[in-house]
Amino acid sequence: MLTLRVVNRIIGIDYGRKRTGIAMSDPLMMFASPVETVQTTNIIDYLKKLSQQETIERFVVGYPMNMDNRPSEAAADVDVFLKQLHKHFPEIPVTLEDERFTSVLAHRSLIEGGVRKMARRDKTAVDKVSAALILQTFMDRKSE
Repeated sequence: MLTLRVVNRIIGIDYGRKRTGIAMSDPLMMFASPVETVQTTNIIDYLKKLSQQETIERFVVGYPMNMDNRPSEAAADVDVFLKQLHKHFPEIPVTLEDERFTSVLAHRSLIEGGVRKMARRDKTAVDKVSAALILQTFMDRKSE
């Protein structure tokens, strides 16, 4: 008899006013991979469709912090988004992950990955790589 096994995923989110980067864990929840960059106005619909294709165990959302460990101005936008997430996905827990330096690290990883200069100017690539870094940071800390 064949049994279906449900594979849970963790979704990483780098929320921005214009664009939101999305990353997803592998089935073993060891590695984060960039998935897509979505227009922020469409993010809830995108996540609803994704939740129909994948079993989402958790959302890990990048939270913008200042160097003094206080939320930055952009945190207010993320707070509004978090309320939407809780409203539309009340059964899925949300973890906040400090997103300081993720854009810089994402850009650096694109350089080290051999992505050409013109392609690196595409901010959508940086957004989804940033989401992957946010998610990978969470998973690395969780596995310790």
